[in-house]
Amino acid sequence: MADTAPQPNKRKRELDAEEAEAPSTEGKEAGVGNGTSAPVRLPFSGFRVKKVLRESARDKIIFLHGKVNEASGDGDGEDAIVILEKTPFQVDHVAQLLKGSPELQLQFSNDIYSTYHLFPPRQLSDVKTTVVYPATEKHLQKYLHRDLRLVRETGDDYRNVTLPHLESQSLSVQLDDLYLIAICHRRDIKSLRDLTPEHLPLLRNILQEGQEAILQRYQVAGDRLRVYLHYLPSYYHLHVHFTALGFEAPGAGVERAHLLAEVIENLEQDPEHYGRRTLTFALRADDPLLALLQEAQRS
Repeated sequence: MADTAPQPNKRKRELDAEEAEAPSTEGKEAGVGNGTSAPVRLPFSGFRVKKVLRESARDKIIFLHGKVNEASGDGDGEDAIVILEKTPFQVDHVAQLLKGSPELQLQFSNDIYSTYHLFPPRQLSDVKTTVVYPATEKHLQKYLHRDLRLVRETGDDYRNVTLPHLESQSLSVQLDDLYLIAICHRRDIKSLRDLTPEHLPLLRNILQEGQEAILQRYQVAGDRLRVYLHYLPSYYHLHVHFTALGFEAPGAGVERAHLLAEVIENLEQDPEHYGRRTLTFALRADDPLLALLQEAQRS
């Protein structure tokens, strides 16, 4: 059976590898370990914002590129990235927000509806802060907002363009973006495109055993789970995502997520389904693979 690896917090963010790569600010304080509640300082002095790399009002997150440790403010400092994210509500703390006389500012009132700005007490107003320091150009490019383009990849496109390109880039097998995931022990299945009827017992086992393990450990039944594969995947080693049906997981959109139950059914009906089918997915506008596929499809 495949391994099932849970992420403690089912986050609805796709931060790529930043949390795995980000240095721990706690660990940089002498004598202070990870997870401590003791006061700590950021691992640099000052932060002058140079650019907003990316932001999302819906997800309440912003990625900032700044200069730090500047001697005179003339730009001779070091690069750092700071990610600020509003933390989720904790059910056992929510009631404290409305106890007594909370500080409010009225924004709108109409009939029975009214909207306020509520200013929570300090202990309930924390902001998750991730620091990448020192930041390299690679980090800056990774977090920068990029335009996306949809492409339609035929089976021939995959064999003649995508696969050679992926192999030339050294396929990533880093497991950076886990929430709840099953990872296949076999290393010869890179993605959805490699699946054939030979793999049906493996896929059925992942689906059945994964659902049973989640039911036993988390008391979440199979009909409350979204079980799917990504194409293109974030790393090229077969893995299956398990998320709660109501969880807005990254990459769960129709252009990327393929439900495992339907993958199994497609292979049962057509052994060469994923070898021949045209698949649609999104690529960044500056992704070299996009240019290669567009050129191949024009010729």
